[in-house]
Amino acid sequence: MLEKVNRRYFLRSAGVAATTGAFIMGCTLDDHNIPGEEVVDLGVGDIGILNYAYALEQLEAAFYTQVIMTPYAGMSEEEKTILTDIMYHEIIHRQFFKAALGAAAIKGLTPNFGGIDFSSRGSVLGAAKLFEDTGVQAYNGAGNLIKDVNYLLIAGKIVSVEARHAAAIRDLLNPNSADFAGNDVVDTVNGFDKAIKPGVILPAVQPFVVNKISGSGLPS
Repeated sequence: MLEKVNRRYFLRSAGVAATTGAFIMGCTLDDHNIPGEEVVDLGVGDIGILNYAYALEQLEAAFYTQVIMTPYAGMSEEEKTILTDIMYHEIIHRQFFKAALGAAAIKGLTPNFGGIDFSSRGSVLGAAKLFEDTGVQAYNGAGNLIKDVNYLLIAGKIVSVEARHAAAIRDLLNPNSADFAGNDVVDTVNGFDKAIKPGVILPAVQPFVVNKISGSGLPS
């Protein structure tokens, strides 16, 4: 029982209010446009980086929404609670960036989850691990590219939530192990989560998005 309470508290302490200054909007998916041949360009400077984060949050929000809509076989109540908490965090992150960007926001992206078996616990949690680890590395890799200190503060708060998500998913996959902060994601020299630049992250996530995304204008 203590283990379950601590795991749930771990996520709830990631608190949406602490991340977004109590900014809460509707908790529904964006209306996705029918994808055309056009390329979705993230833009330049800080706006480009915010759209980069917005794109990743769209992907995560859509993924967890699908997970909760179609629970995998044998999903426990504890797992459902954890995954639901993460879903709402990601939805609010997505809505925050959409509102912050305003007219500069990219369109609603169409996810491509054809390679994920949503009926399989292993497939779903494996994909969740990939998305959360990638999200942490993406925020860390883009942090030093942000010029506006206010945007940097927000990104720092959100990446701390994403890191909690990653740890929780890893613990579900291998309970009571050191995998929650494994050497595959934590630098063994400095002890920090790894940081990866947008130029590496975008090609890695492109297979999960129908729309073609261009980050050619992002700072490097």
